[in-house]
Amino acid sequence: MFAKDVYVERRSRLRDQVGSGMILFLGNDESPMNYRDNPYPFRQDASFLYFFGLDSPGLAAVIDTDEGTECLFGDDLTVDEIVWTGPQPTLKEKCRLVGVPDDAPRDRLAAVLKKATDQGRTIHFLPQYRPENLLRIEQLLATHPTAVHEHVSEPLIRAVVAQRSLKSEEEVEQIEAALEISYEMQTTAMKMTRPGLYEREIAGAMEGIALARGGRLAFATIFSIHGETLHNPFYNNVIKDGDIAVNDSGAESALHYASDITRTIPVGGKFSPRQKEIYSIVLSAQEEAIETVKPGVEFRRVHQLACEVLASGLKDLGLMKGDTSAAVQTGAHTLFFQCGVGHMLGLDVHDMEALGEDYVGYTDTIKRSQEFGTRSLRLAKELEPGFVVTVEPGLYFIPELIDHFKAERKHLDFINYDAVEQYRDFGGVRVEDDVLVTEDGCRVLGRKIPNTVDEVEALASAR
Repeated sequence: MFAKDVYVERRSRLRDQVGSGMILFLGNDESPMNYRDNPYPFRQDASFLYFFGLDSPGLAAVIDTDEGTECLFGDDLTVDEIVWTGPQPTLKEKCRLVGVPDDAPRDRLAAVLKKATDQGRTIHFLPQYRPENLLRIEQLLATHPTAVHEHVSEPLIRAVVAQRSLKSEEEVEQIEAALEISYEMQTTAMKMTRPGLYEREIAGAMEGIALARGGRLAFATIFSIHGETLHNPFYNNVIKDGDIAVNDSGAESALHYASDITRTIPVGGKFSPRQKEIYSIVLSAQEEAIETVKPGVEFRRVHQLACEVLASGLKDLGLMKGDTSAAVQTGAHTLFFQCGVGHMLGLDVHDMEALGEDYVGYTDTIKRSQEFGTRSLRLAKELEPGFVVTVEPGLYFIPELIDHFKAERKHLDFINYDAVEQYRDFGGVRVEDDVLVTEDGCRVLGRKIPNTVDEVEALASAR
């Protein structure tokens, strides 16, 4: 964890921003896969980690903004439990580590909250995504699980988003520690990818690298020769000479900060002429988009620029036609690029998404589009120094979507469907890096992972 003063200062700022009331943070508990003693790997709630730094289950905390008090709730392990887990820090020791002055048994939390609600005080809590915590809210605050979302605190959400969006130097170091693991994962995958292997062999090797280097996966790896499926969880294809594989993967640092990197790998070590053309368009879109990233620029403008570069490249290949800007304005490019160009990155790989994307990526004046493609943009608002964002344009040839657009005669002025048919089995290409917004521009974080055609081919053909 970070130094104690980091957490003390974060909580102090939060008290000032939220104002009156009690702030309730529920840490995560262990969640069983198929029975109680066989849990999923434990992952602490990111906001609990951010403000309290404690990476263990069974904890909750209350910040009383009116009284200026803080209390951590939990239970020390019994001797029977220590037999299975080994000795662990006591609750008081945990409090000292992060500067929380008071502690209490876990079962005291309900009485503390009941007293506050009986007094008519406001209990602030964040949106809940774990079913067990929805049930805890029901027990603690007599709110039915289906109605919990109606009672979350907007002032608390806004205060947490405002703090967590701006990454400190220590946080950037953690993201770069995760990126160092990503470097090994990505370069190993480039060297391993060859005809005859199953996708799962490469995906498994990358997960092993993350574990061996003291981290873990930040999300389920996407490693697929069917890169046109944006979040493809399937690893059972045999990769063949001439395929291209999208490798979208990330690691967590020891303190759970995430990396998120995508490269596209030619299976035989060389891109075909057609693959090289598409890859080069995507890489150009990414490079031009990154050049645009700086304070004061709305990220939706970065997205639009990437779309225009993609559309221009496709026009040069004869897949699109007409005025490029007009094509993007009407959404014709979404046949090939159906998602947003990036998102926030931090303690969550889609940072703070559980708090509500519209709070994280939008403002009272910058609203989410409802149009296909653009509505999937997770971040649109003005960039600030300290934001860490991904920049990840791609081109995806989805046969079902091609058929749908063609049947509805969509964007006939901008799409050459006869030419597109020649690419319906192409797959997809994505290139992604993690970028820090600085005071006067931006910096691509981490050690450079090969991304040019020559660099990728050199590593993919190395044996």
